[in-house]
Amino acid sequence: MSDDRDRSRAVPGSRLSRLGQFGRLAGGVAGGMLAEGARRLAEGERPRLREMLLTPGNAARVADRLSHLRGAAMKLGQMISLDSGDMMPAELSAIMGRLRESAHHMPPRQLQRVLAAEWGAAWRTRFARFDATPIAAASIGQVHRAMTQDGRDIAIKIQYPGVRESIDADVDNVETLLRLSGLLPRELDIAPLLAEAKVQLHEETDYLREGAQMETYRRLLADRPEFVVPALDAEFTTSRTLAMGYVPGHPIETLETAGQDERDRVTALIFDLVLDELFRFGLMQTDPNFANYRYQPESGRIVLLDFGATQAVTPHTALAYRNLLAAGLSGDRDKARMAALDAGLIGPAVIGRHRAQIDRIIDLVFTATVQVGRFDFANRAYLGEIRDHAMSLAADRESWHIPPTDMLFVQRKVSGMALLAARLRARVDIRTQVVDHVTGS
Repeated sequence: MSDDRDRSRAVPGSRLSRLGQFGRLAGGVAGGMLAEGARRLAEGERPRLREMLLTPGNAARVADRLSHLRGAAMKLGQMISLDSGDMMPAELSAIMGRLRESAHHMPPRQLQRVLAAEWGAAWRTRFARFDATPIAAASIGQVHRAMTQDGRDIAIKIQYPGVRESIDADVDNVETLLRLSGLLPRELDIAPLLAEAKVQLHEETDYLREGAQMETYRRLLADRPEFVVPALDAEFTTSRTLAMGYVPGHPIETLETAGQDERDRVTALIFDLVLDELFRFGLMQTDPNFANYRYQPESGRIVLLDFGATQAVTPHTALAYRNLLAAGLSGDRDKARMAALDAGLIGPAVIGRHRAQIDRIIDLVFTATVQVGRFDFANRAYLGEIRDHAMSLAADRESWHIPPTDMLFVQRKVSGMALLAARLRARVDIRTQVVDHVTGS
């Protein structure tokens, strides 16, 4: 393991310094392209732009620079990389998948400046202990454990400097990088999605808002002992620091070595929570990052963390999913196709041009819903077939379509939990859970 100081790296705080980082990235990528082009020409090949851009060296440059920037730049990379193993181009997976590792954390001097600005110069006197090394470092902030003078054991999420102020520019710069890579077609209008991403990222950097959402989830799950939500510690919470009771737990992925029954039980609980969010709470934590879920092996409880991406589920979105799932339960492919069209998940052009492929995707997606008994998520063959059909549809530029942003964020959560179920090789009776939530019976 490397020395902790090697993981310390100052966050560029000003807009000018962050723009300089993107400039350095562009220059490094361009240099990599020239070197790769020269190599291919020397070997008698005729290099294509895409091949020169998407080299392992350039992938490393992009991932390293976005990790240095942190904030919206790194957050978008993590969002893009979520299901890279099954549903995305391998080149984009190589670039963005590297960002799922822990970020560098702030060096001590920068951390001191940030906390002095939030709590005052004498902030250390308010603690009996403040661990200098963070227990976690991610895209928007890092987490430290501390003990207050009156004995409260707390965890404090501290936002990186400059993150909030640079969101809009970072999102625009990441879009430019992806456009230049050729991985985002010029004809595809992603402006509404990027606008919504900016709104959500601004909300995620408001820690007062996140603290309120965390308390809401504590109330919603007060009668569900299977779940643990940390309690807000208001004394040390500001718009840029979020303090909460420290709750121990292990990464949810450690369940991979647990027995089949325990993997099945925990996964079923998580799916049930997602369905509650969609149909009962009217509120969903839309970030499916596995790090947001922890597991307590002694009690078997699931710890829920990070409520910055919590969004209201509109009645329209809930109804759209209710209709989709009802169609799946009935096995009516025509109703499912029309429900997907009404929800905006697919456009009329793709139905007109590729109806057979759409119907096959519907059949595959609803396999878990229609199947009586437990669905085995360890069998991922269906994901590969869905990916192949999706890539085939994507090759037809005239049928491209972007769903409504609120549907996309919900779908991202649903898809992320399915990937977690596959990771844990869980077997879950999805049909019974869906019937309970959709029909109330």
